Amino acid sequence: MAGAASAMVPVAFAGEEPKAISQMKRNFESPADKELNIALIGAGIMGSQDMNTALQHDNVSIVAVCDLYDGRLDSAKEKWGQHLFLTKDYKEILKRKDIDAVLIGTPDHWHKQISIDAMNAGKHVYCEKPMVHSVDEGKDVIDAWKKSGKVMMVGSQGISSLGNEKAKELLAEGAIGDINYAEGFWARHSPEGAWQYNVPEDGNTKTVDWERYISNTTDRPFDPLRFFRWRNYLDYGTGMSGDLFVHLFTSLHFITNSLGPDKVSAMGGLRYWKDGREVPDVLLGMFQYPDSQQHPGFNLSLRCNFVDGTSGSTYLKIVGSKGSMDVKWDEVVVKTNQKVSSNDPFMEAQAKMRGDAPDRKKILPPNEMVYKVEPGYKGAHYDHFGNFFRAIRENVEVVENPIFAFRAAAPALLCNDSYFQDKFIKWDPVNMKLV
Repeated sequence: MAGAASAMVPVAFAGEEPKAISQMKRNFESPADKELNIALIGAGIMGSQDMNTALQHDNVSIVAVCDLYDGRLDSAKEKWGQHLFLTKDYKEILKRKDIDAVLIGTPDHWHKQISIDAMNAGKHVYCEKPMVHSVDEGKDVIDAWKKSGKVMMVGSQGISSLGNEKAKELLAEGAIGDINYAEGFWARHSPEGAWQYNVPEDGNTKTVDWERYISNTTDRPFDPLRFFRWRNYLDYGTGMSGDLFVHLFTSLHFITNSLGPDKVSAMGGLRYWKDGREVPDVLLGMFQYPDSQQHPGFNLSLRCNFVDGTSGSTYLKIVGSKGSMDVKWDEVVVKTNQKVSSNDPFMEAQAKMRGDAPDRKKILPPNEMVYKVEPGYKGAHYDHFGNFFRAIRENVEVVENPIFAFRAAAPALLCNDSYFQDKFIKWDPVNMKLV
């Protein structure tokens, strides 16, 4: 705590600006002398954002796009060039020799199979979170990754943020003491935030390959809502926890080095969006983290609300024995609950020279310290792809490999299971299996 308090002293004076979080200490930039050709499989909202971010890096080119809706394929050529190879069959992309890596932005129920097929075909993989659609898929992806020797990165980009990195450093330094509790909150109040995605007028069986879309799940007649608003349905999506809790698990596990909880429970309900969806719009999760080599035991509370009339906020709070941290991707706020005298040796020496009385008041470090990113920071999403491309070019580890990603996805997916089965679920975070 003394070291952390000392680090806080410079902002003890009124009017001082928040302390800037330095640019990445981990080198996420990679030499761009090796050109990488990439393809996008799933060109919806997140897949397109991923590709736009990936293309901000030097010597990275897009050569192909796969999607099951004609409108997205047409849009891909408008956004990224007439040269693109377009298809509705992802296996045609995997056969191409000119593709080094694929970005997978499909609905969750296709993540496992496309990832495995891509690595078996010799492609590096960037797959959107959650890595899998159910916990029983995790081992297959991990085994395929180990066997392939390829790089696989999962897309919970907050792990690559300066905010996460600074929080990890502060916790290790003892800035808030020993962790005993954490909580996270994700709230939205907008049509898009509630997964009311646009359904195009020409979205029909002539423009959508519905049979391919449902080929690995329940056979149903064509339903444009199940295709374009897939997050609302369990056959294709993973609910609020698979979409949003997984981000919070990823950040928490990175900051604390945790392997995950051993007990999961959840409650919630459909409070507002009664539009035929199968998943709740309010979800509360409770998780127990056991004593481990990485950290003492603690409890985690996660909340998600799609009916938030205040427009809500997103944060992760980590509480320790001496203080707390509010962690965002571009900011960390440290709050302490103890008044600690400055340990500046110069101040102590001056006090002795003056012969100060023992009860003379001392200058104190602040009880709140704000760290913000420096201007010009390109963001967690950019750094996440930088890490991915560097791993490919230099054969080094990524920050979010399939093992780490599965340990973040599993408790999120089990949160759904707890909600729908109305029971506690026990999980072995070390061996990554149900108990």
